[in-house]
Amino acid sequence: MTTSPASSPDFDPDSPEPQPHGSLAALIGRILAEMDELQFLSFSKDDALDLGLRLVELGRQRSHPIAIDITKGEQVLFHAALEGATPDNERWIRAKQRTAVRYEVPSLLVGLRARAAGRRIEDNAWFDEKEFAAHGGAFPIYVRGTGMVATVTVSGLPQKADHELVVEALSDILGGPASLAGPPVKDR
Repeated sequence: MTTSPASSPDFDPDSPEPQPHGSLAALIGRILAEMDELQFLSFSKDDALDLGLRLVELGRQRSHPIAIDITKGEQVLFHAALEGATPDNERWIRAKQRTAVRYEVPSLLVGLRARAAGRRIEDNAWFDEKEFAAHGGAFPIYVRGTGMVATVTVSGLPQKADHELVVEALSDILGGPASLAGPPVKDR
């Protein structure tokens, strides 16, 4: 899976500048495709360790100052902070994770959908910015035919880069879409 197809203009959720026409819809479409493709057949604590270690490996190779978390329910299955990560990254992890759990979609998608509707999710009265963050970096761990069973979250880079690092690691662990079988989890 490529994380930035050449056929679609690149949307930058952090840019205040005008974005290329169609780029927001293209990014939303790409994330929906990632959700359908990046699903486990089962998910164990060993899978969490493998995924976490892959994220550590990618982060170290690129000198990324990131924190990584994989959580299933209330149980932390993997957690690491690489050189340069700060205590703020822990708050971002929890806030992005809560958003992914509430909506059962990547945290980046929540913010992008609101933006596509012409608003900010943060403007909703129920959206407490101390508890939630509609910024990229949290991705639900889906088990095909079951749904979301856990979350993997990265914090420390710009939000789109956090999201793309998680997607890259999931793709590496899952062996790409060719290794997956069966219908998508459910409609979103």
